[in-house]
Amino acid sequence: MPGSEWGTATEQRFNVNLSILFTELPLLERPAAAAAAGFTAVELWWPWVDSPTPERSELDALKKAIEDAGVQLTGLNFYAGQLPGPDRGALSVPGTESERFRANIDVAADFARSLGCKALNALYGNRVEGVEAAAQDALALENLVLAARAADRIGAILLIETLNQPESPLYPLVSAPAGVAVVDRVNEATGLGNARFLMDLYHLSMNGEDLPSVIERYAAKTGHVQIADNPGRGAPGTGTLPLEDLLGRLRKAGYEGWVGLEYKPGDRPSAAAFDWLPAEARAAR
Repeated sequence: MPGSEWGTATEQRFNVNLSILFTELPLLERPAAAAAAGFTAVELWWPWVDSPTPERSELDALKKAIEDAGVQLTGLNFYAGQLPGPDRGALSVPGTESERFRANIDVAADFARSLGCKALNALYGNRVEGVEAAAQDALALENLVLAARAADRIGAILLIETLNQPESPLYPLVSAPAGVAVVDRVNEATGLGNARFLMDLYHLSMNGEDLPSVIERYAAKTGHVQIADNPGRGAPGTGTLPLEDLLGRLRKAGYEGWVGLEYKPGDRPSAAAFDWLPAEARAAR
Protein backbone atom coordinates (compact mmCIF):
# COMPACT_ATOMS: atom_id res chain seq x y z
CA MET A 1 0.00 0.00 0.00
CA PRO A 2 1.14 3.57 -0.56
CA GLY A 3 2.94 4.77 2.53
CA SER A 4 3.74 1.28 3.76
CA GLU A 5 7.37 0.43 4.29
CA TRP A 6 8.85 -2.67 2.77
CA GLY A 7 10.66 -4.66 5.40
CA THR A 8 13.05 -6.22 2.88
CA ALA A 9 13.51 -3.15 0.67
CA THR A 10 16.94 -2.38 2.10
CA GLU A 11 18.12 -5.74 0.74
CA GLN A 12 17.24 -4.77 -2.85
CA ARG A 13 19.06 -2.65 -5.40
CA PHE A 14 16.49 -0.46 -7.14
CA ASN A 15 16.86 1.65 -10.25
CA VAL A 16 14.36 3.97 -11.92
CA ASN A 17 13.31 3.56 -15.53
CA LEU A 18 13.42 7.08 -16.97
CA SER A 19 11.37 6.13 -20.03
CA ILE A 20 8.19 5.52 -18.01
CA LEU A 21 8.84 7.59 -14.86
CA PHE A 22 9.61 11.33 -14.91
CA THR A 23 8.36 11.53 -18.50
CA GLU A 24 6.60 14.79 -17.57
CA LEU A 25 10.12 16.25 -17.77
CA PRO A 26 12.41 16.62 -20.80
CA LEU A 27 14.79 13.67 -21.17
CA LEU A 28 17.85 15.61 -20.06
CA GLU A 29 16.17 16.67 -16.78
CA ARG A 30 15.11 13.18 -15.73
CA PRO A 31 18.42 11.87 -14.32
CA ALA A 32 18.62 14.82 -11.89
CA ALA A 33 14.96 14.30 -10.92
CA ALA A 34 15.67 10.66 -10.07
CA ALA A 35 18.65 11.75 -8.00
CA ALA A 36 16.52 14.34 -6.21
CA ALA A 37 14.07 11.55 -5.32
CA GLY A 38 16.92 9.68 -3.64
CA PHE A 39 17.89 7.19 -6.34
CA THR A 40 21.44 6.54 -7.50
CA ALA A 41 20.75 4.28 -10.51
CA VAL A 42 18.63 4.61 -13.65
CA GLU A 43 17.76 2.68 -16.80
CA LEU A 44 16.39 3.72 -20.19
CA TRP A 45 14.58 2.45 -23.22
CA TRP A 46 16.35 3.65 -26.37
CA PRO A 47 15.46 7.35 -26.09
CA TRP A 48 15.59 8.25 -29.81
CA VAL A 49 12.65 6.28 -31.18
CA ASP A 50 13.10 7.70 -34.68
CA SER A 51 16.82 7.17 -34.90
CA PRO A 52 19.07 4.20 -34.18
CA THR A 53 22.08 6.47 -34.86
CA PRO A 54 21.45 9.89 -33.30
CA GLU A 55 23.85 12.79 -33.62
CA ARG A 56 26.94 12.63 -31.41
CA SER A 57 25.79 15.86 -29.75
CA GLU A 58 22.57 14.18 -28.58
CA LEU A 59 24.45 11.21 -27.14
CA ASP A 60 26.94 13.51 -25.44
CA ALA A 61 24.17 15.65 -23.93
CA LEU A 62 22.46 12.62 -22.37
CA LYS A 63 25.78 11.27 -21.11
CA LYS A 64 26.51 14.62 -19.47
CA ALA A 65 23.05 14.78 -17.88
CA ILE A 66 23.52 11.33 -16.35
CA GLU A 67 27.02 12.13 -15.12
CA ASP A 68 26.05 15.56 -13.76
CA ALA A 69 23.17 13.99 -11.81
CA GLY A 70 25.58 11.55 -10.19
CA VAL A 71 23.49 8.50 -11.10
CA GLN A 72 24.66 5.22 -12.60
CA LEU A 73 23.13 4.00 -15.88
CA THR A 74 22.52 0.31 -15.18
CA GLY A 75 20.45 -0.71 -18.20
CA LEU A 76 19.81 0.46 -21.77
CA ASN A 77 17.57 -0.89 -24.53
CA PHE A 78 18.84 -1.29 -28.04
CA TYR A 79 16.76 0.51 -30.70
CA ALA A 80 13.26 -0.98 -30.57
CA GLY A 81 11.12 1.16 -32.89
CA GLN A 82 8.26 3.26 -31.54
CA LEU A 83 8.29 2.48 -27.83
CA PRO A 84 5.93 3.28 -26.25
CA GLY A 85 3.76 2.83 -29.29
CA PRO A 86 2.94 0.12 -31.79
CA ASP A 87 6.38 -1.50 -31.90
CA ARG A 88 7.90 -4.12 -29.60
CA GLY A 89 11.41 -4.25 -30.95
CA ALA A 90 13.06 -4.39 -34.36
CA LEU A 91 15.50 -7.29 -34.49
CA SER A 92 13.10 -9.94 -35.85
CA VAL A 93 11.39 -7.61 -38.35
CA PRO A 94 12.82 -8.11 -41.87
CA GLY A 95 13.92 -5.17 -43.97
CA THR A 96 14.39 -1.64 -42.69
CA GLU A 97 13.79 -2.35 -38.99
CA SER A 98 16.34 -5.17 -38.85
CA GLU A 99 18.82 -2.89 -40.62
CA ARG A 100 18.12 -0.14 -38.10
CA PHE A 101 18.71 -2.56 -35.24
CA ARG A 102 22.06 -3.59 -36.71
CA ALA A 103 23.07 0.04 -37.24
CA ASN A 104 22.26 0.71 -33.58
CA ILE A 105 24.18 -2.19 -32.02
CA ASP A 106 27.58 -0.53 -31.76
CA VAL A 107 26.10 2.91 -31.08
CA ALA A 108 24.16 1.59 -28.08
CA ALA A 109 27.06 -0.56 -26.87
CA ASP A 110 29.55 2.30 -27.08
CA PHE A 111 27.16 4.65 -25.27
CA ALA A 112 26.63 2.04 -22.55
CA ARG A 113 30.38 1.53 -22.21
CA SER A 114 30.97 5.28 -21.88
CA LEU A 115 28.78 5.27 -18.75
CA GLY A 116 29.80 1.91 -17.29
CA CYS A 117 26.41 0.36 -18.09
CA LYS A 118 26.60 -3.45 -17.96
CA ALA A 119 23.21 -4.55 -19.34
CA LEU A 120 21.70 -4.11 -22.82
CA ASN A 121 18.12 -5.16 -23.50
CA ALA A 122 17.12 -6.41 -26.97
CA LEU A 123 13.35 -6.45 -27.53
CA TYR A 124 12.46 -9.26 -29.94
CA GLY A 125 9.90 -7.53 -32.17
CA ASN A 126 6.39 -8.34 -33.32
CA ARG A 127 5.30 -11.03 -35.73
CA VAL A 128 4.82 -9.63 -39.24
CA GLU A 129 1.93 -10.66 -41.45
CA GLY A 130 3.07 -12.58 -44.50
CA VAL A 131 6.44 -13.57 -43.04
CA GLU A 132 6.97 -17.08 -41.72
CA ALA A 133 7.65 -17.25 -38.01
CA ALA A 134 10.66 -19.48 -38.65
CA ALA A 135 12.19 -16.86 -40.95
CA GLN A 136 11.70 -14.17 -38.31
CA ASP A 137 13.22 -16.39 -35.65
CA ALA A 138 16.27 -17.10 -37.82
CA LEU A 139 16.76 -13.37 -38.41
CA ALA A 140 16.29 -12.74 -34.69
CA LEU A 141 18.99 -15.24 -33.78
CA GLU A 142 21.43 -13.66 -36.25
CA ASN A 143 20.82 -10.22 -34.78
CA LEU A 144 20.89 -11.40 -31.18
CA VAL A 145 24.25 -13.08 -31.80
CA LEU A 146 25.59 -9.75 -33.09
CA ALA A 147 24.13 -7.97 -30.05
CA ALA A 148 25.57 -10.54 -27.63
CA ARG A 149 29.02 -10.11 -29.16
CA ALA A 150 28.78 -6.32 -28.86
CA ALA A 151 27.66 -6.64 -25.24
CA ASP A 152 30.54 -9.00 -24.54
CA ARG A 153 32.96 -6.50 -26.09
CA ILE A 154 32.02 -3.96 -23.39
CA GLY A 155 31.78 -6.50 -20.56
CA ALA A 156 27.97 -6.40 -20.49
CA ILE A 157 25.13 -8.90 -20.52
CA LEU A 158 22.45 -9.14 -23.21
CA LEU A 159 18.89 -9.19 -21.87
CA ILE A 160 15.94 -10.87 -23.58
CA GLU A 161 12.51 -9.91 -22.29
CA THR A 162 9.15 -11.61 -22.06
CA LEU A 163 6.18 -9.26 -22.55
CA ASN A 164 2.48 -9.97 -22.05
CA GLN A 165 -0.08 -11.28 -24.51
CA PRO A 166 -3.00 -8.92 -23.71
CA GLU A 167 -0.95 -5.78 -24.36
CA SER A 168 1.44 -7.21 -26.97
CA PRO A 169 -0.63 -9.70 -28.98
CA LEU A 170 1.86 -9.84 -31.89
CA TYR A 171 4.94 -10.39 -29.70
CA PRO A 172 5.97 -14.05 -29.68
CA LEU A 173 7.77 -14.14 -26.33
CA VAL A 174 4.83 -14.05 -23.94
CA SER A 175 5.87 -16.66 -21.38
CA ALA A 176 8.93 -17.15 -19.23
CA PRO A 177 9.83 -20.45 -20.96
CA ALA A 178 9.65 -18.76 -24.39
CA GLY A 179 12.02 -16.00 -23.30
CA VAL A 180 14.44 -18.38 -21.61
CA ALA A 181 14.46 -20.63 -24.70
CA VAL A 182 15.76 -17.70 -26.77
CA VAL A 183 18.37 -16.94 -24.10
CA ASP A 184 19.56 -20.54 -24.33
CA ARG A 185 19.68 -20.46 -28.14
CA VAL A 186 21.76 -17.27 -28.17
CA ASN A 187 24.22 -18.64 -25.60
CA GLU A 188 24.52 -21.87 -27.57
CA ALA A 189 25.17 -19.94 -30.80
CA THR A 190 27.79 -17.58 -29.37
CA GLY A 191 29.45 -19.71 -26.70
CA LEU A 192 29.76 -16.48 -24.68
CA GLY A 193 27.17 -17.26 -22.02
CA ASN A 194 26.28 -13.59 -21.59
CA ALA A 195 22.61 -13.73 -22.64
CA ARG A 196 20.23 -13.51 -19.69
CA PHE A 197 16.49 -13.46 -19.07
CA LEU A 198 14.81 -10.16 -18.21
CA MET A 199 12.16 -11.18 -15.67
CA ASP A 200 9.45 -8.53 -15.69
CA LEU A 201 7.03 -9.55 -12.93
CA TYR A 202 4.26 -7.32 -14.27
CA HIS A 203 4.32 -8.86 -17.74
CA LEU A 204 4.51 -12.40 -16.35
CA SER A 205 1.59 -11.76 -14.02
CA MET A 206 -0.46 -10.38 -16.93
CA ASN A 207 0.19 -13.69 -18.67
CA GLY A 208 -1.20 -15.54 -15.64
CA GLU A 209 2.06 -17.32 -14.91
CA ASP A 210 2.85 -18.94 -11.56
CA LEU A 211 5.40 -16.37 -10.40
CA PRO A 212 6.91 -18.35 -7.49
CA SER A 213 7.46 -21.24 -9.89
CA VAL A 214 9.01 -18.97 -12.54
CA ILE A 215 11.37 -17.55 -9.92
CA GLU A 216 12.36 -21.00 -8.71
CA ARG A 217 12.99 -22.27 -12.24
CA TYR A 218 14.66 -19.28 -13.84
CA ALA A 219 16.30 -17.06 -11.19
CA ALA A 220 19.71 -18.51 -12.13
CA LYS A 221 19.25 -17.41 -15.76
CA THR A 222 17.89 -13.97 -14.86
CA GLY A 223 20.05 -10.92 -15.50
CA HIS A 224 17.56 -8.20 -14.59
CA VAL A 225 14.17 -7.86 -12.89
CA GLN A 226 11.53 -5.19 -13.49
CA ILE A 227 8.41 -4.53 -11.43
CA ALA A 228 5.05 -2.81 -11.60
CA ASP A 229 1.83 -3.71 -9.84
CA ASN A 230 -1.07 -5.46 -11.52
CA PRO A 231 -3.69 -4.41 -12.49
CA GLY A 232 -2.79 -1.00 -13.83
CA ARG A 233 1.01 -1.14 -14.13
CA GLY A 234 1.25 1.33 -11.26
CA ALA A 235 3.49 1.60 -8.23
CA PRO A 236 3.73 -1.30 -5.76
CA GLY A 237 0.64 -1.21 -3.55
CA THR A 238 -1.68 0.14 -6.23
CA GLY A 239 -2.67 -3.38 -7.34
CA THR A 240 -2.68 -6.87 -5.91
CA LEU A 241 0.72 -8.34 -6.82
CA PRO A 242 2.69 -9.48 -3.73
CA LEU A 243 5.84 -7.79 -5.00
CA GLU A 244 7.67 -7.67 -1.68
CA ASP A 245 7.21 -11.42 -1.26
CA LEU A 246 8.25 -12.11 -4.86
CA LEU A 247 11.44 -10.06 -4.55
CA GLY A 248 12.19 -11.88 -1.31
CA ARG A 249 11.83 -15.18 -3.15
CA LEU A 250 14.19 -13.94 -5.85
CA ARG A 251 16.82 -13.08 -3.26
CA LYS A 252 16.45 -16.48 -1.60
CA ALA A 253 16.88 -18.04 -5.05
CA GLY A 254 20.21 -16.24 -5.41
CA TYR A 255 19.26 -13.19 -7.48
CA GLU A 256 21.38 -10.21 -6.41
CA GLY A 257 20.93 -7.95 -9.43
CA TRP A 258 19.00 -4.76 -10.07
CA VAL A 259 15.26 -4.32 -9.69
CA GLY A 260 14.03 -1.81 -12.24
CA LEU A 261 11.06 0.36 -11.31
CA GLU A 262 9.17 0.32 -14.60
CA TYR A 263 5.74 1.50 -13.60
CA LYS A 264 3.38 4.38 -14.40
CA PRO A 265 3.16 7.15 -11.79
CA GLY A 266 -0.59 7.55 -12.34
CA ASP A 267 -2.23 10.97 -12.04
CA ARG A 268 0.52 12.45 -9.87
CA PRO A 269 4.03 13.71 -10.46
CA SER A 270 6.59 10.92 -10.69
CA ALA A 271 8.40 12.24 -7.61
CA ALA A 272 5.27 11.40 -5.60
CA ALA A 273 5.11 7.81 -6.88
CA PHE A 274 7.76 6.37 -4.55
CA ASP A 275 5.94 6.67 -1.23
CA TRP A 276 5.91 2.87 -0.93
CA LEU A 277 9.71 2.80 -0.71
CA PRO A 278 11.56 4.17 2.33
CA ALA A 279 13.96 6.96 1.45
CA GLU A 280 16.89 5.03 2.90
CA ALA A 281 16.18 2.12 0.52
CA ARG A 282 16.38 4.17 -2.68
CA ALA A 283 20.13 4.68 -2.91
CA ALA A 284 21.79 1.55 -4.23
CA ARG A 285 24.29 -0.16 -1.99
